[in-house]
Amino acid sequence: MGLKAGIVGLPNVGKSTLFNALTSAKAEAANYPFCTIDPNVGVVTVPDERLKKISEFVKPQKQVPTIMEFVDIAGLVAGASKGEGLGNKFLANIRETDAILHVVRCFEDSDVVHVSGSIDPVRDIGTINTELILADLDSVDKKLKRIEKMAKSTSDVQLKIEFALTKKLYEALNAGKPARSVEIDDTEAPFMKEFHLLTTKPVLYVCNVAESEYTSGTESDWVKKVAEHAKSENNNYIAICSAIEAEIAQLPEADRIEFIQSLGMEEPGLNRLIREAYSLLNLITYFTAGEKEVRAWTIEKGTKAPGAAGVIHTDFERGFIRAETYHCEDLFKYKSEAAAKEAGKYKSEGKEYVVRDGDIMLFRFNV
Repeated sequence: MGLKAGIVGLPNVGKSTLFNALTSAKAEAANYPFCTIDPNVGVVTVPDERLKKISEFVKPQKQVPTIMEFVDIAGLVAGASKGEGLGNKFLANIRETDAILHVVRCFEDSDVVHVSGSIDPVRDIGTINTELILADLDSVDKKLKRIEKMAKSTSDVQLKIEFALTKKLYEALNAGKPARSVEIDDTEAPFMKEFHLLTTKPVLYVCNVAESEYTSGTESDWVKKVAEHAKSENNNYIAICSAIEAEIAQLPEADRIEFIQSLGMEEPGLNRLIREAYSLLNLITYFTAGEKEVRAWTIEKGTKAPGAAGVIHTDFERGFIRAETYHCEDLFKYKSEAAAKEAGKYKSEGKEYVVRDGDIMLFRFNV
């Protein structure tokens, strides 16, 4: 299952600083474009207090959280779709991700040069989105030219469906609309996946704000404009201060809580960012719990029990018999699995059971 989010934006908006904070890695962060030539990749754990809380009752030997992968992609510039600023290479890196975290600069700093000479996050969003649309348009245009003659002279129903979809995508992209705006039906969905278009990916706008704004909890006009833009696209946004988060990430674990509380925060902003990215991919978490370990597992929302079992091992899905399950909130309420059973909260579910976020599961299988 894809769990990869690409961090994109113009140069000098704070992408690499944010990536460093996310992964506590050492990606180079410098005040000039293209300091990140190759994508930096980091794997981070998804913060989930339920994992720790379940462990308090089950008392396992270890806890295993679920993870996400973040890719720091070098700054895009106007003309990237035509190769400006090594753009083609970076666009290819974005194509390999499942979601986009689009970092936009919402802070003033005379020491950090803005490539466009002024702060205007909505304009900057437009610059990046235009390049993504143009890159997709180029890809779709090539395919349209390749299959148009064949589609018109064939009786192959599948080829005709593919051609109709390609034409719809071309018309939308040519009008400056992202591919995600195109309505598709069940017959077109398999072909849509084959395009691997940049503008079908879900987007979370990350407003990189000044320290004073972040700690006060206020929103600048810049952030409000990004919020309006995100809403118009059915996307979401989050405000974060990369500089503060990077500082928190560098502190020893014992000092982090005190520093976070001194800023009037309950947790690092990165925790919210990771959870938002996780949610962006339409993912949920279920748990397995025993003496050896309590582990979090990632599945797509709507996954049925056999599919959830297959995340652990393909044999579990192939030989699925049933799932024994109860919700973590029942464990927290009744204090033990046995007590949850007595209260009638422990269920035996079959192949059609849709797994809920927070379920604790035991799979029975035979191969």
